[in-house]
Amino acid sequence: MNASLDDRLALLAEQAGIDVHWRDALDRPQVTPSETLRKVLRALGLAADSADDVEDSLRRLENERSGRDVPRMLTADAGGRLLLPPSPRGRAWRITRDDGTSVSEGELPSSEREIAVPGEPGYYALSLGDDEIALAVAPSRCFGVSDVRGAHRPWGIAVQMSGLRRPGDGGIGDFTALEICARAAAEKGADALAISPLHALFAAAPERFSPYAPSSRLFLNGLYIDPVRTSGEQTVRAVVDTHNLRQELAELEWLDLIDWPRAARARMTILRSVYEWASVDLAHSDRFMAFRREQGEPMERHARFEALHAEFTAHGRPGGWQGWPEEFHDPAGSAVAAFAREHSREVAFHAWLQWLASQGLEGAQAAARDAGMKIGLIADLAVGADAGGSHAWAHQGEMLTGLSVGAPPDALNRLGQDWGLTTFSPRGLRDTGFRGFIGMLRAALAHAGGVRIDHVLGLKRLWMVPHGAGATEGAYVRYPLEDMLRLIALESHLHRAIVIGEDLGTVPSDFRGTIGDKGLLGIRVLWFERAADGGFVAPKDWSDKAMATTSTHDVPTVAGWWSGRDVEWRRRTGLDNPDVDEPAQRAEDRALLWRALFASGSAWNEDAPPAPDDISPVVVAAARHVSQAPAPLAIFPVEDVLGLHEQPNLPGPTDAIHPNWRRRMPDSSSRLFDGPIAHAVCAAIDQTRNRS
Repeated sequence: MNASLDDRLALLAEQAGIDVHWRDALDRPQVTPSETLRKVLRALGLAADSADDVEDSLRRLENERSGRDVPRMLTADAGGRLLLPPSPRGRAWRITRDDGTSVSEGELPSSEREIAVPGEPGYYALSLGDDEIALAVAPSRCFGVSDVRGAHRPWGIAVQMSGLRRPGDGGIGDFTALEICARAAAEKGADALAISPLHALFAAAPERFSPYAPSSRLFLNGLYIDPVRTSGEQTVRAVVDTHNLRQELAELEWLDLIDWPRAARARMTILRSVYEWASVDLAHSDRFMAFRREQGEPMERHARFEALHAEFTAHGRPGGWQGWPEEFHDPAGSAVAAFAREHSREVAFHAWLQWLASQGLEGAQAAARDAGMKIGLIADLAVGADAGGSHAWAHQGEMLTGLSVGAPPDALNRLGQDWGLTTFSPRGLRDTGFRGFIGMLRAALAHAGGVRIDHVLGLKRLWMVPHGAGATEGAYVRYPLEDMLRLIALESHLHRAIVIGEDLGTVPSDFRGTIGDKGLLGIRVLWFERAADGGFVAPKDWSDKAMATTSTHDVPTVAGWWSGRDVEWRRRTGLDNPDVDEPAQRAEDRALLWRALFASGSAWNEDAPPAPDDISPVVVAAARHVSQAPAPLAIFPVEDVLGLHEQPNLPGPTDAIHPNWRRRMPDSSSRLFDGPIAHAVCAAIDQTRNRS
């Protein structure tokens, strides 16, 4: 290819929102290869295989930019100015509230396109000539920890929902165990309980259990429903006996690792039986019918997807909706409508699961707040969804096809990552007025005091890997950051919920400042707070615009790091660096960490660090060390509160190699924090965070 064509291809890519030039995790300049640019452009709907294709696509983008198409939504800062798009049907404008009350109006002179924006945050309607545009007016920043009434240097605990235990749980966590855990954490002084994503997975495919690869981010995982809360202990006992499940449930309950397929089948069998017994009453349940009406078409589509997915899976068509007969690809088509009528009880069953799950999560948040937590639950929002799942099927105009979200090589994985997920299309967001993005935020905040946004860099750009390419053969695709930050701030304000963004990995130098200015907390992890000489940064020098933590679900626990358990896992799974003597390096790092813990007053006897298998003093010291950070909020994974060696997830290996998302807690939720290590860790955190 000649140089001029390369230049035109690069120009097309940049205008389409693809980064041709970028910097990697080591701040080295990189250039996206031409072949990758073509593949990503093709997935974005822009042909680039030939010189003529490139020129045609450039003209198309130019026509779109200069066209007079009116956007579905505009965002603005409260009390600021808004640049209006050119309107082909008049220059008169009017801003009204949801109830139709006029806020302001006028007519623009031919030389002007700016108007004043209301000072009160909220959603408005903007009339521009004969055109109607949604207007989102955002506060200057997200609702913050400082806005939480009564909160003073709060701290919390992070748990994996599925790993929680309680007597009679049948081998998997549920909303009742979450309630119990929230009360137990509150007794120790915690003001927040951060939980793993509760997104809807695939009811007919329980082997697909990663919480970060959901079917839909708009709805909940029905497996977390406690059947006893639904219909009473006597009814559930009768169902269990009818299906001879008593021994199966007991065996599942005692396992150290979750057996997802078996546990899911058992719980779904119970829930389905309870539903069948109650379905006559449900048909006349005002509350259930009101819930279905309130959730509207999005939930009906999700329920239909679940019913269709189960049907086609049972008939030898497992996998995503792309493998269904063509007539079922359109969620609004006649074939889907006919199926929903013929299988109305099955569709209603999946709607019923959403109703119960919503009640369960609402109850857990109420329990957390009633127990004294100032924030309560902090939900987790995955970066994407399975391309063959409910969300991608039901909202095809909003989602990308042909590309998977991932990450280039970085400190977490030197081989790069392809997560196999899809997400919103930048163009789809604008074309639909950000409808799906807003709905996703509202779903996450419906019953929570905060939300953690996974891979928050995705608001600015995402590493997109073309299907069939390697994880290192991707490109960064840009997103409308300013619009999305405004919408997050507005929904945060309306729900009075804090927002945390997971900003680890390869992050542009200005990004953390950008989200920090909007009141969106980043995350600072003990292992990554390292100085230029390799030592650990003193906690007083950590950011005051980020949440502080000892570890995350994707990195070693404190006990696992100190003992070298993670080094062993990396060697076993092939993630180790063959050019580095990692055990020797870890020995040096232990000395550096202990020196930092001593310097912060969190550990004693600088010259005698504990042995690798003596984890108790290290776990307590690390918690005290991180608690000193000026962070508005500190969150400690339950694994670090309990001194556990194993981390919930090891990015990269399959479940056959490492038991990702399968580890259960060592005790029931009610007794989880009663042990000597947990008691010492919680006391150290609470005293350090709340001392005068």
